[in-house]
Amino acid sequence: MNQLQLFLPCAAGVEELLAAEVKRVTGIQGKAWRAGVQLQASWRDAMQLNLHSRLAQRVLIELQHNQYRSEQDLYNAAASVAWEIWFTPRQTFKVEITAQHSPLTSLNFAALKIKDAIADRFRAKFDVRPDVDTRWPDARVYVHLTTDTVTIYIDTSGEPLFKRGWREDKGDAPLKETLAAAMIAASGWDQLCKDGVPLYDPCCGSGTIAIEAAQIACNMAPGLNRRFAFQKFLPFQGHVWDGLLNQAEAAITAPSAPVFGSDVSFRMVDFAERNAERAGVAHAVQLRGGDALQRMPPAPSGVMLVNPPYGERIEVAGVAGVPGGQQRQQGMDEFGQPVPRPQGRAGGVGREQAQTEDGTDFFAQLATHWKKNYAGWTAHVLTPDLKLPGKMRLKESRRVPMWNGPIECRLFRFDMVAGSARGKPASTPGLAPSPAGGGQG
Repeated sequence: MNQLQLFLPCAAGVEELLAAEVKRVTGIQGKAWRAGVQLQASWRDAMQLNLHSRLAQRVLIELQHNQYRSEQDLYNAAASVAWEIWFTPRQTFKVEITAQHSPLTSLNFAALKIKDAIADRFRAKFDVRPDVDTRWPDARVYVHLTTDTVTIYIDTSGEPLFKRGWREDKGDAPLKETLAAAMIAASGWDQLCKDGVPLYDPCCGSGTIAIEAAQIACNMAPGLNRRFAFQKFLPFQGHVWDGLLNQAEAAITAPSAPVFGSDVSFRMVDFAERNAERAGVAHAVQLRGGDALQRMPPAPSGVMLVNPPYGERIEVAGVAGVPGGQQRQQGMDEFGQPVPRPQGRAGGVGREQAQTEDGTDFFAQLATHWKKNYAGWTAHVLTPDLKLPGKMRLKESRRVPMWNGPIECRLFRFDMVAGSARGKPASTPGLAPSPAGGGQG
């Protein structure tokens, strides 16, 4: 169990950030692939990554990688895996399959062949087959097909890692915790907080960004409040896991930097407060009600992270979509393959309308408010609208490609200067400068 091949899927655009996180957690330099990071590590490392990773969607162990031409080849590949060292025939399992340019005509039939191979191996060894449970299986098996290769994984996470265990109160379409953490990492605040630099989310909704930031400021592992699939696997040793949990709990500190959040909806602020309590950071985050167009800065300088409303009343530009919800681009699944966009709301993450009551553009007013009152702050705005800087009459100093589910977005950085977007950006204590145009478009 000391030479496992791990694959950690993540949102497209987050790969290099995840590789850096893997190095911090394990000391191992993983290789960033499309929509994930691969590394050789131990069983202990797999548990540590589940406990500490904020950016990965899952921690998968690669069990087989082979060539294939037919469904029988898939059966043979799955039958050659020693499933009995991972779980018992008394436990349940589930097979999920994805494909990219596979020549097979039916993925359902391919998944059935793999399921039969696993069950047949158990029956040959123990004279009993494990049951399939499609809802709450003890073991999840992931299979990915390319044109001519099959890769078989067992999932050590269970529920996806963005489910931290604390968010019971949420809005209609909340931001995933993993994406909030990616925004924080891309902004550099996960390092800046060590110098006491404040963070503020003026459109905090149910508090995802603020709570993720508060946990980072307290050095709190994101997986402390949940259970994982590996706890049901045969290699699991309870005393080793207890030791990792004790280390993580002992590492928690007082917050290294202040974290603020506000939202125009007092109902959402109430949700955020309850979520912060469950997440163990109610003492580390200050949440208030109020309109983002009116709230004054909670500190003289700092970092703003904003996932602003982009609902059906805003016409999304660029590749994110076209008016009327007729989506025309595709996102990526957790193995980096295209998946269809959902129909309807552009992004589906708006918590409020993207225009004010009198029809004036929300973003133009927000930019005016920031330029007047937030000099010395650096704002990072996640949006699918590639023309947003022009609408805000702000010049971005960086743009980072990032996917919100199937929605292609950019995280724009704006260095705020009083009264004007032109000229030299105001310096912010503790903030590293970012060259204009330094990011990818």
